[in-house]
Amino acid sequence: MLSVENIDLHYGASQALKGVSLVARPGKVTCVLGRNGVGKTSLMKAIVGQHGVSAGHIVWEGDRIEKTRPYDRARRGIAYVPQGREIFPLLTVKENLETGFAPVGRSQRTIPASVFELFPVLADMLGRRGGDLSGGQQQQLAIGRALVTRPRLLVLDEPTEGIQPSIIKDIGRAISWLRDQGDMAILLVEQYFEFARDLADTFAVMDRGEVVLAGDKAGMVEADVRSHLTV
Repeated sequence: MLSVENIDLHYGASQALKGVSLVARPGKVTCVLGRNGVGKTSLMKAIVGQHGVSAGHIVWEGDRIEKTRPYDRARRGIAYVPQGREIFPLLTVKENLETGFAPVGRSQRTIPASVFELFPVLADMLGRRGGDLSGGQQQQLAIGRALVTRPRLLVLDEPTEGIQPSIIKDIGRAISWLRDQGDMAILLVEQYFEFARDLADTFAVMDRGEVVLAGDKAGMVEADVRSHLTV
């Protein structure tokens, strides 16, 4: 469904990605692991269109999209949950969720029941402002907002960062359920190894802007992966 093919990305004279390739398939979770500053978020921004690539191709459902605008990628089924959540603090939970209507047609401008099944706390807080929620609740809201767009590719950038353990478990269960539906590809960026290991079908480990290890979960050598996660 998604194929990233040998992409480079620069910020001015600084090169953030070097020849990175990656595949994400429906019904699978692809985990991208690595320390801070190795290019994981740059890769996600390239995929969703927030930063252009200097070389290489990004292919989505058979079409090259590396020059496609972010809002057009959203209309084509790519949803992004950024690091730091970026919910609207002054809007209510309901209004935050409804911002996900933007890329879908009028007939789909409803909040799917699955959002509240996965994150029941959101149903209880529809009238509360986003900024009044805890960090974990805001993360659930950010994922829920992405799901409102009916994505076929869900990009999650460190969803466990700064989140209490009970909500990490809820997010893990939600990702597993979405994967098991079989029609969505999930791309998960993580530093929390155990969380990524338990969810991953395939993995890619990044270091200094490059993919240095990649493969299926069955072939993962935990010590090798951990060696690229420790400082």
